[in-house]
Amino acid sequence: MDGSASGYWQLHFDENGTATDPGDLVAEIAGSGATDLFVMSHGWDNSEGDAEALYSAMFPLIDSAPGAPAQSRYLGVFWPSIWFPDPPAGATDAALSGAQIASSLARSVPEAAAPLATMGSLIDTGLGHVEAGTATPAEQGAAVEQFHGMLQSVFGGTTASTEDDGESAVIASENPQRDYAALATTMGSAPPAGDAEGLGDIFGPIWNGAKDALRVASFYQMKARAGTVGAKGLGPFLVRLHAAAPALRVHLIGHSFGARLVSFALSGIGAPAQSPVASLTLVQGAFSHWSFTQAADSPFAEAGALCAVADRVAGPLISTFTTADWAVGKWYPRASFLAQQDNEDTAAPNRWGGMGSDGYQSVTPSGDISLPLAPGTALAAGTFYRADANAVIRDTSQSSFAGAHSDIRHPEVAELIVAAATAGAAAQTAQAGAQTAGSQGAGSQAAGTQAR
Repeated sequence: MDGSASGYWQLHFDENGTATDPGDLVAEIAGSGATDLFVMSHGWDNSEGDAEALYSAMFPLIDSAPGAPAQSRYLGVFWPSIWFPDPPAGATDAALSGAQIASSLARSVPEAAAPLATMGSLIDTGLGHVEAGTATPAEQGAAVEQFHGMLQSVFGGTTASTEDDGESAVIASENPQRDYAALATTMGSAPPAGDAEGLGDIFGPIWNGAKDALRVASFYQMKARAGTVGAKGLGPFLVRLHAAAPALRVHLIGHSFGARLVSFALSGIGAPAQSPVASLTLVQGAFSHWSFTQAADSPFAEAGALCAVADRVAGPLISTFTTADWAVGKWYPRASFLAQQDNEDTAAPNRWGGMGSDGYQSVTPSGDISLPLAPGTALAAGTFYRADANAVIRDTSQSSFAGAHSDIRHPEVAELIVAAATAGAAAQTAQAGAQTAGSQGAGSQAAGTQAR
């Protein structure tokens, strides 16, 4: 898709949520004659070309879905996000070298390119010593401590909401040798402790765990960055857009970390009256399924970071989930393994689970639907829907790591988005009518008072 002439715009943000596009995009959209604007954010992918390919696939599917508004326009959000490369086909994550990992991560954290390169070199050198037996345990231990100090230096300033910060326990570890080895076992990049086959010595799993620690740290940083871009970038943009085009209905769509971005955009909208958002559709969201939970409903007695902003959405709030999404269903909670150990006394399940694994948790009002949508499915405004996508989002051949996490380019997903948009448009129309009636009633009362 190539520009606003086709009803499509691009909106670019840097890592701090600052828009980098020239010109006045708000005025351009406001003057387009659109009644509905579908806004989508990609997930963990720093390639603009890959994100553009996603939008080029999804927006036409939405546009051709039954019931799509005739005057729809489309906005693709671009933000710097990458967290780890996939391993070669059929290989484990251990097949990636430290240098490959460092080079990949430096694309989204360019200011840390030098320390990341050093960390990659430490991993490769450490594993080389394991294979050749050319370093003492003391030398290897010192190298691990150097690596961990650099991990904390690069990623230690990352912050996310309380329900979404399980990965921080790895970064804050006070015993990296022990915890890296345990992480390698948890992630499957090294055999369990006690299985000597192929280990060389104890530092084999430790250095493979260091690779996994980079995955966890970069995952955490990208997840936190998505929230920052949403709250500080997209949210204020939507406020300005609503002021310029009060009748325009906005439908937010996010995939993976992009689901966190568009959700946190709601926290960047100061009040419901400032919001143009008619619907929210989270497609395999890679953030906490407790994010919209009220403290009174939480098994941990903790309020999710977004519990007070659901009213920025006039219509339904939807989250798809599928067991075929290995990235969110399997690896997402494993990244919080140390935090899980810290909370062993907590009986509640899935403390560190993600939206894409089972949808919104402990939210009211809520409902359950399935893809493909049953004919005549009606969605209610203000309701959180868990959308079972096991029959549609299921192609695990797309990634040896993420499974079907990105298998979202389906007409059934587009139809779900349009169904949410239709319900949201009706809700906004009803709200506008109620506000108009209230204003007219107040005016009539004031006129009557003056007459008397």
